[in-house]
Amino acid sequence: MIQVFNIKKGLFYGVLNLNDFATCNNISGKRDLERKASMYLLEHLLHKPVNILYNPNGKPYLKDESVHISISHSYDKLAIIINENEKTGIDIERIRDKVKTIKTKFLSESELIDADDDSEKLMIYWAAKETLFKIHGVEGVEFIKHLFVKPFTKHNLGTLIGQINFSGIVEAYELNYQVFENYVLVYPLEKI
Repeated sequence: MIQVFNIKKGLFYGVLNLNDFATCNNISGKRDLERKASMYLLEHLLHKPVNILYNPNGKPYLKDESVHISISHSYDKLAIIINENEKTGIDIERIRDKVKTIKTKFLSESELIDADDDSEKLMIYWAAKETLFKIHGVEGVEFIKHLFVKPFTKHNLGTLIGQINFSGIVEAYELNYQVFENYVLVYPLEKI
């Protein structure tokens, strides 16, 4: 039901199957399921009770602010990343062809050329930009204008470079991604 991945000292994430969690805990409502599952997974990862709060832009944080967290849901998956040292983000997305219909709304010209009509690669781009957005959680960021991902060769597991350039924030990140069970997961490895 839970998979935990230690990336490096102070950086780890977990993935929870929401269908299994709902069945085991007799939960039916989507919002209730996501809230309870997030608490469960965070407590499992941190080995202590937690209190999740949200800033005005919707970015989650812990009441005791002991670590940085990010939460993502997609269909039957929940992913949470914990970074003990710096702001973080994570995104998990089910791979769907629907992304082809919106690609011009979030990709630059060079990104469009690189991704072409490959749904898997388009979802990696989307999840990478969503991860960059979640790291900062600032209002007004537009994916097509302020978040950039360098072209990359797609594998099931890989690294890419993403950048945010918005309102005085110019930062680049090495992002790890993986494709599994018809999902894409992206998280930052480190700021570069």
